Amino acid sequence: MAMVSLAQRGNFVHVYDFRVRPGTGEEFIRLFDSFDYSDDNPMHKSSAQAKDGVLCRDVNDPDHFYLLGEWKDIKVHADILKVLREMKPEFVGLIEGGPSKFVPVYAEIVSSTPQDILDKAAAAE
Repeated sequence: MAMVSLAQRGNFVHVYDFRVRPGTGEEFIRLFDSFDYSDDNPMHKSSAQAKDGVLCRDVNDPDHFYLLGEWKDIKVHADILKVLREMKPEFVGLIEGGPSKFVPVYAEIVSSTPQDILDKAAAAE
């Protein structure tokens, strides 16, 4: 299997760091997946999305989550996020503090391993 960089230099990563109400982690995942993989999700309709996001759960706290995604344009992401908020998906209702706590931090990807280096590492395995 070819190795690939987690993200591409010049793009942006959004990082959401939030908690859900105690004991609702499994329900949150179910509701998130139901919305995320539906045709209603406006994020998946944008060509500015470089890679699909991933929902991560803290291994030490089942009510603590991170949502990460890679975008070519954070302004487009922010604009689509406004649309998503107006849709009021059910999963957001389980976030401690409500929608005001479901806010990303944006980070520019300033370094990522060049593909030729990754290819060499994969060949050495």
